[in-house]
Amino acid sequence: MAAIHKPAHDIIIKPVVSEKSYANSDMGQYTFVVAPNANKVQIKQAIEQIFNVKVTNVNTLNRAGKRVRTRAGFGQRVSEKRAIVTVAEGQTIDIFGN
Repeated sequence: MAAIHKPAHDIIIKPVVSEKSYANSDMGQYTFVVAPNANKVQIKQAIEQIFNVKVTNVNTLNRAGKRVRTRAGFGQRVSEKRAIVTVAEGQTIDIFGN
């Protein structure tokens, strides 16, 4: 089965801006919310295309949305897939705008 090619900006949805992801950026690791059906190879190619960096490693995790109480009963937060991308030594991605 041939892989379906998606544009890079359809695979990488947004960066995760949190204390933990900011601390990992010192080690060359950056966290992104990605499309739920994207695989590691597609994520690597999309990051390299968008940010012009060499990706050395991609780790993915699926986060299930939590059940939350609302005024009308119970709801569900959105589930998302995240990718922790490690870039080559000496390269950086400026996702925090500093």
